[in-house]
Amino acid sequence: MKEKNDILFGFHSVVEALKARKRKFYTILISKKRSSGRIKKIEALARERDIQIEYSSPELLDKMTHDSNHQGVVARTSFYPVQKASEVIFMIPKRETPCFILIIENIEDPHNLGALIRTALCAGVDYILIPKDRSVGPSSTVSRSSAGAMEHADIYMITNTASILRSLKEGGVWISGLDADGETSLFDADLTGNIALVIGGEHKGIRPLVKKECDFLLSIPNKGTINSLNASVAGGIAMYEALRQRR
Repeated sequence: MKEKNDILFGFHSVVEALKARKRKFYTILISKKRSSGRIKKIEALARERDIQIEYSSPELLDKMTHDSNHQGVVARTSFYPVQKASEVIFMIPKRETPCFILIIENIEDPHNLGALIRTALCAGVDYILIPKDRSVGPSSTVSRSSAGAMEHADIYMITNTASILRSLKEGGVWISGLDADGETSLFDADLTGNIALVIGGEHKGIRPLVKKECDFLLSIPNKGTINSLNASVAGGIAMYEALRQRR
């Protein structure tokens, strides 16, 4: 049976969710043994929004978070709100500046997804698209891994990645896939204009059907003995190269 609400935990996740105002908060539980400036900040933000605060035993918070490092604060909230990826197609023609889209393909590790989302927000990505299936979603663990950055992101869910790529191309967006065997160096590519950057999963990279829809396959130059980078590291390098060019 699916839970009716999400359990958000950790100082940064709860604070950033309170600031972002994307979730509905039902209750914030604070450990009776915690009293610090950071806890007082959460209490103040909660009172501004008339959110109920309860003071609970550390054991209860441990149970609610399956013994995760909750830092003495847990919130019962609505699930993170996502939108349909098809909405992005209609927004692009209305833009006054070129768009920068990040498409995350089959990332299974919530820590990688959290890191990619945090970097995307810092690097000026306009839209973050994630597959609905075969991929980790915007969960409370991802929020914590992103140090709460996910709470400020606009995330769009994809039902068919190849199809959405075709629609983006029809709308004037160039699709670049990050691939270890890509023929074009990331640093030789033109990442200005309307672009979508596809980041593949940790184990298999970009799926063949999705790779087929990419206009370019980009590789990151590598001078070491290890022939691949962590997905979030590779994505971070590519996003910041795009930011450098687009400035």
